[in-house]
Amino acid sequence: MSQIEKAQAEYAGFIQEFESVIISTISEQGIPNGSYAPFVMDEAKNIYIYVSGLSTHTQNIQANPLVSVLFIEDEGKTNQIFARRRLNFDCTASLIERESEIWQQVVEQFQARFGQIIEVLRGLADFRIFCLTPSQGRFVIGFGGAYHISGDRLDQLVQITGDGK
Repeated sequence: MSQIEKAQAEYAGFIQEFESVIISTISEQGIPNGSYAPFVMDEAKNIYIYVSGLSTHTQNIQANPLVSVLFIEDEGKTNQIFARRRLNFDCTASLIERESEIWQQVVEQFQARFGQIIEVLRGLADFRIFCLTPSQGRFVIGFGGAYHISGDRLDQLVQITGDGK
């Protein structure tokens, strides 16, 4: 198996290790904010987050729909703290209309994944579902193992080298 095939295989299963995603947003005033949210994902790699309208990250998403997401290997599981496996995507957020068909489908996915807490959240009017649609990404699996992710299905990995390629 070639190096790119190994990276492709590792990329294919990496997100399945996570129940939450780190999200980076920017306020109307340009102030960055790092946070996290539990998520579900569809086959097109759209990431759905179910978040309170009272939170800073939700207010930021409403002001600026550009969001960066990060999945990163647990520090306790890494072999090298300077080379933790990680995946990030540049995304555009869109609000899913409450009680729409897609909203119902996504809430059911959250219920199946996270259980009874979703029944509570469904009753809270300030909670919203956003779809984070990735446009490109980067997958890092160690020193010298960085890959640019692109393509319609975000399934094309190209190794990033020191010579700008």
